[in-house]
Amino acid sequence: MKLLYFKSISILILIKISIIILFFCSSLKHILFQSTAWDLAIFDQAVYLISQGKTPISSFLNIHILGDHAAFIFYPLALFYKLHPSVYWLLFIQAFALSFGALPIYYLSKYHGLTQSKSLTLSLVYLLYPLIFNINLFDFHPDVIAVCSLLWAILAVYWNSISLFILAIIITLSCKSVLSLTIIFMGLWLFFFEKKQKLGFISIGLGISWFIVSTRLIIPIFSDNSANISRHLERFNYLGDSFAEIAHNIIFQPWLLLQGLLNLPNLEYLLLLLIPVIWGLSLPYLAPLISAIPTLAMNLLSQNVLQKDLLHQYSLPIIPFLMVAVIMTVAAKKSWFHKNKYIITWSLICFFALAKYGYFTSRYLDSFDTWKATNEAITKISTKGNVLTSTYIAPHLSQRAMIKLAENGAESFDVNQFDYILLNQRHPGRETSPELITTIKKTVGQNSSFNLTYTKDDIYLFSKNINQ
Repeated sequence: MKLLYFKSISILILIKISIIILFFCSSLKHILFQSTAWDLAIFDQAVYLISQGKTPISSFLNIHILGDHAAFIFYPLALFYKLHPSVYWLLFIQAFALSFGALPIYYLSKYHGLTQSKSLTLSLVYLLYPLIFNINLFDFHPDVIAVCSLLWAILAVYWNSISLFILAIIITLSCKSVLSLTIIFMGLWLFFFEKKQKLGFISIGLGISWFIVSTRLIIPIFSDNSANISRHLERFNYLGDSFAEIAHNIIFQPWLLLQGLLNLPNLEYLLLLLIPVIWGLSLPYLAPLISAIPTLAMNLLSQNVLQKDLLHQYSLPIIPFLMVAVIMTVAAKKSWFHKNKYIITWSLICFFALAKYGYFTSRYLDSFDTWKATNEAITKISTKGNVLTSTYIAPHLSQRAMIKLAENGAESFDVNQFDYILLNQRHPGRETSPELITTIKKTVGQNSSFNLTYTKDDIYLFSKNINQ
C-alpha cells in the first residue's frame, strides 16, 4: 500500500467542513437538552468509568457495558476521557468518523478509474446521504465508527493491504457483536464475486470467530444472557420466542417469514434507503450489497419501527456497501446521471427532504423555556454523588457511578440511594408524566434527608443533607 498523498486538498477541505457542521449540530442539540439517556448517557457513563479505572457497570442497563454488545471500542475511547472527561469527545469522534468515511470513498472512486472531480462528487454524495446527518443528531453510537472502518476495509481489499484489512475488521467487530454477521457476508462477497479468496477467508474466519466468542462467552459473562437475548428477540416474537423456535417456524411455517417481509412499512423503508442513491444503482453491480444482507434482513423482519427509518443506527452497516455499488455503477457508466451537477442536485434534494435539520427550529426548542433554570440547577450538583433525573438531563450528569431515570416505575425507588434528585415538572421527559414527577416530589419532600436546594421555572433540585 503506497503512502497517502494528496495532489489536491479538496477532499480534506470537504471532510473538515463536514466535521465542523456535524459536531456543531450534535453539540447544539446536546446544549439544548435534547440528547437522551438512551443512548448518549449510557455510553458516556461507561467511557467515563473506564477512564477512571472503574468497572463500567451501566446504571441504566444494570449490566457491565460489555454485556450489551461486547463493544470493546469503549476502552480505547476512554483514552480521550483521560485527557479531559467530556461527553463532547463522543460527539466529536462521531462527527469525525462519519466525515472521515468520505476519504476511502474518494480513493475507491479513484481506484475504479473515476476522475478527481467525480471522486469528490461521490464523496459528497456520501456526506449528503440523509442518514449520515440524522444519526449524528441521535446521541452517540459506536456503529458510526464501523461505517468508517468498513469503508477502509473495502479499500484495503483493492489496495491488497492485508494488514489494513485486518485492522479495519478488528475495529468494526469491536463496535458491536452483531457486526460479525456483516463481516461474514462481506467475506462471501469477496470470495465469490471479487475473487479475493484469501481476504474472503480472513473475513469469514474473523467474523465467525468473533460471533461465537462474543455471543457465547463475553455477553453471557457480563450480563444476564437470557434477559439480554429476550430484549432483542422480542422484536421478532411473531416468528418465535427463541432462536430454535424461530428457525423451526422459518422452515415449517415460511408464510410467517413472508408476512414479516412483505408489508407496506418495509416497502417504505426500502424506498427511503435507496432513493438518495437510486440514480447510481444497476443490477449487474449490486454484488457488494451481499454484505448488507444480515442488516437488511434484521431490519425488514423486525417489528421495531425504529429499524425502518433513516433516523437511527440500525441501517448504518448498509451504507458502505451501498456506496461501493454506486461507485461501480458510475465507473461502468451505467448510472442515470453522468454529470456532477445532476448528481449533486439529486443528493441535495434528498438531503433537504429527508435530513432532520428542521428539528432545530421545532422539537429541539420544546424545553427552551426551562433551559436557563436547568443549567443553573446542574451547576449546584457539586459532587459525583448518585442522581435521579430525567432522560434529557441525564447526559449532562452521567459521569458518575450511579444515575437513574425519573420515568415510569421510578415511584418505587428508594430515594435514599440518591444524593441529588433533579426534576423538570414542565417537561418531564420520555416514559414519564407530570403526575409521576409530582409523586416523586411529594415522596422526597416528606423525606427529612433531603432539602429543596433550587427551584425555578418548574425545575426542582433536591439535595441530600450533608450530615446524612
